[in-house]
Amino acid sequence: MEIQRTGSLIGSAGSMESLEKQLSCPICLEMFTKPVVILPCQHNLCRGCASDLYDSRNPYRFSGGVFRCPTCRFEVVLDRHGVHGLQRNLLVENIIDIYKQQQEGSGRTPEAPLKAAGSTEPLCEVHEDERVNIYCVSHQVPTCSLCKIFGQHKDCEVSPLGSVYEAQKGELSNAIDSLVAGNGRLQALLTQMEEVCKAVQDNAHRAKQRLGERFDSLYAALEDRKNVLLERIGKAQDEKVAALRRLARCYGDRLQATTELTDTAVRALEQSSAAEFLQSSKSLIEQTKDAAKISLAEERPEPGFEKMDHFTLSTEHVEALLSKMDFGADDSGEYADAEGDGNGHKH
Repeated sequence: MEIQRTGSLIGSAGSMESLEKQLSCPICLEMFTKPVVILPCQHNLCRGCASDLYDSRNPYRFSGGVFRCPTCRFEVVLDRHGVHGLQRNLLVENIIDIYKQQQEGSGRTPEAPLKAAGSTEPLCEVHEDERVNIYCVSHQVPTCSLCKIFGQHKDCEVSPLGSVYEAQKGELSNAIDSLVAGNGRLQALLTQMEEVCKAVQDNAHRAKQRLGERFDSLYAALEDRKNVLLERIGKAQDEKVAALRRLARCYGDRLQATTELTDTAVRALEQSSAAEFLQSSKSLIEQTKDAAKISLAEERPEPGFEKMDHFTLSTEHVEALLSKMDFGADDSGEYADAEGDGNGHKH
């Protein structure tokens, strides 16, 4: 009903000119080229012109965005489909079709879609004076009327060039819409991949930090144990050295006493008077014999007293355990078995 009423309004030359102005795109200043999109402010644009305007404001092709209506400067917010997400104005497209039919009926040459796109209809390569005005459906190529009547397409199925043009433009537009929707999904996947990459990096950083803390704890435990064992070795060393020095002092005192006794006995032997020698000889003889016996029975360190072999530490099993450390190992299972035989006995 709306289309019929609109068709009845198209009549005089003045009304036709007025209608032509109403059907002109504010960007290209030509008659709308389908598909026509309607903005939220109710102004219309060729989708191609709207796409060019949006691309000039969005050179990096981000999904979604904002551009201004060229008529009223109203800000139009686009979703991730961009211009292809705008609603088509089918009423205006139908009015354009009716207008072109009226132009053809009045003998005026309507603006063909190719002219609106900034080009002229090409001429047939076989019939140089004939315009390409039909479409061969069988071979899927545009051709001229003479080719259909006399030429290579006389037995082919043909269709009006305009109808095929509009159908294929609509098909391409739908394909572009599908492609844009697919691009939106790909963009969502890329965003998800970026988020997952960031999560992997954050988790790896935390895992490295925890691993460093565990090894720092191991280093600290090993250092503490080393200090304990070193202290035990030092204590044994001090005790043995103290015992040896005590014996050395005893031996020194005994050596000094026997040296003095020897000197006294030697001086007694040098006396010329027999009476004087005999007065002290018996006592010196007893002292000398007693001193010799004591020297032979003096306390001595046990054999091997100087050795420290019992402080040897076997670390092979610990080294083997450390070399097998890996992520996910059970501290109370595999590692615990390396420490004992399962019955509470240490290896």
